[in-house]
Amino acid sequence: MELRPHIRLLHGMRRPANWLQLVRFGMVGGVGFVVNLAVFALLEHAFGVHYVIASVVAWLVAVINNFVLNRHWTFDAKGGRARFQAVRFLAVSAVAEAFALLLLTLLVHAGVAKVPGQAVAVACSTPLNFLGNKLWSFRARA
Repeated sequence: MELRPHIRLLHGMRRPANWLQLVRFGMVGGVGFVVNLAVFALLEHAFGVHYVIASVVAWLVAVINNFVLNRHWTFDAKGGRARFQAVRFLAVSAVAEAFALLLLTLLVHAGVAKVPGQAVAVACSTPLNFLGNKLWSFRARA
């Protein structure tokens, strides 16, 4: 008998290992967040790159960093095929980046400075990223 999604979510919330994964994902995300903002600020301020292009390049650098750390440490998914996981991770990250980029654009047009706007946009896309990667990119095989 298949459990409904909300029941699966409640069961999952009771497992301490899931909370540990969330903490690890947050730590990796924190490192990726710093990498993302550093690359974004460097490109946008030091080199005058348009903020949309700077955001995409910063995202790509952070995605590579985060894939390696999440695969080996957060989800301990070394047993799976790296290419297959990387494609899924990239897809999930692309959806989260599209969301973050839309939010960044809205914030910039509303008068928010670009680097703080990038920080808010990346932070707001994190839950989407975690769920997609846990449930799809690195899901444990039954």
